[in-house]
Amino acid sequence: TSIYQLCDVIGFAIALNLLFPKVPLVAGCAISIADVMVILLFYNPDKSMRGLRIFEYFILCLVMGVVICFCIQLSLIQNTSVGEVFRGYLPSKSIVEQQGLYQACGILGATVMPHSLYLGSGIVQPRLREYDVKRGLVPPRPSPSSTSGNQVSEKTYYIPSLEAIQSSLKTSIAELAIALFTFALFVNSAILIVAGASLYKNPDAVDADIFSIHDLLASSISPAAGILFALALLLSGITAGIVCTIAGQMVSEGALNVKMRPWLRRLMTRSISITPSIIIAGAVGRSGLNAALNGSQVALSIVLPFVTAPLIYFTSRNKFMTVRSGPARLQVEGQPTLVTGQRNEGDDVKMRNAWYTTAIAVVIWLIIAIMNVANLVLLGEGQ
Repeated sequence: TSIYQLCDVIGFAIALNLLFPKVPLVAGCAISIADVMVILLFYNPDKSMRGLRIFEYFILCLVMGVVICFCIQLSLIQNTSVGEVFRGYLPSKSIVEQQGLYQACGILGATVMPHSLYLGSGIVQPRLREYDVKRGLVPPRPSPSSTSGNQVSEKTYYIPSLEAIQSSLKTSIAELAIALFTFALFVNSAILIVAGASLYKNPDAVDADIFSIHDLLASSISPAAGILFALALLLSGITAGIVCTIAGQMVSEGALNVKMRPWLRRLMTRSISITPSIIIAGAVGRSGLNAALNGSQVALSIVLPFVTAPLIYFTSRNKFMTVRSGPARLQVEGQPTLVTGQRNEGDDVKMRNAWYTTAIAVVIWLIIAIMNVANLVLLGEGQ
């Protein structure tokens, strides 16, 4: 998550500098910590769903802002063949020419974000609890005396009911499909279309960084295209920064078992990425930030196979994917599980992926792994 937060901070700082040239890059990196304040205001998974929904709508507005910016940019492009655009979706040898594979890995890492695997599992927890609470499937919380004086808030774990899992699973699949095949596909396609239409066969575009691309868009399409490019970069940086900070919090409190106040944990997670960004901006400037941005995105792509391999394995095994039937439960450490109603051991549901789903996942995993290995080999050869 720290790698991806580095991308977010750099993108935010560059966009702020493009929109407001008087704001130095170092100050832009420091200002990016403001998104933590937004998280503190609205995101609290232990409270009611109202704050979470406000947070989700806020993120949706930011994403829609990015989409609108690229819609306007696409409308400004002239003399572009639709056939050539669709031909660009087909594999070609150009992906291994010059920096094609390096850029492809960067796009992959920026789109299929490794930390989103943690975020998706964590963000659904309040919805599961809301489903069970509305239907009376959650047992009453134990009193402090029943836990021998231990702090109930730190030792009590909520385990959702089967009905809540099945309901939330359908919603999550629909949300994921819509997000990937609409917003993500459109935005990434629009970026490449705008870049291809304005920068292809342009001698000034060779080895261009984000600052140069902004200037080329403004000169080759219109000044508005450059402003919209910077605005889209700013909105995407804010969105990704907020999302990544939450994912970092989930990793620290779950996998790493770090116990501290939520606001301090979020501030610490964000500071880890801001510090190197400020150092790079102050020591190297534009060229350093641009190289760090591209390199960090490629690093995310390299990490992706290592993160997804356990996920593919776990979701293909009944040992890990069997869900108990019956109502929700409260598990207190060192105490018997608290339930409401009765359950039948024979009604447990096995929810592992089908064999063909696992096979498709393995094929995709192999493609990503081969791309990353080839990219590392080409980089080692200086290509």
